[in-house]
Amino acid sequence: MKDTNIISLGFRICPKCGSRYHEPPALSRVDNQTLICPDCGTREALATMGVDEKEQEEILASIHGCRQT
Repeated sequence: MKDTNIISLGFRICPKCGSRYHEPPALSRVDNQTLICPDCGTREALATMGVDEKEQEEILASIHGCRQT
């Protein structure tokens, strides 16, 4: 696996979107090597199923809402 993320204080930087995250990374479907943030991993998975970007964001908002309990 190609881990080009910067690890600092337990956070990583997603090479795809540039956001900082601390959850376990996802493996990019693009090259099956690059570690990306969970949100980008979810977006890539949804895109392969034909889900448009607007609906992807709605799904991610629902996921984030469930985590904040």
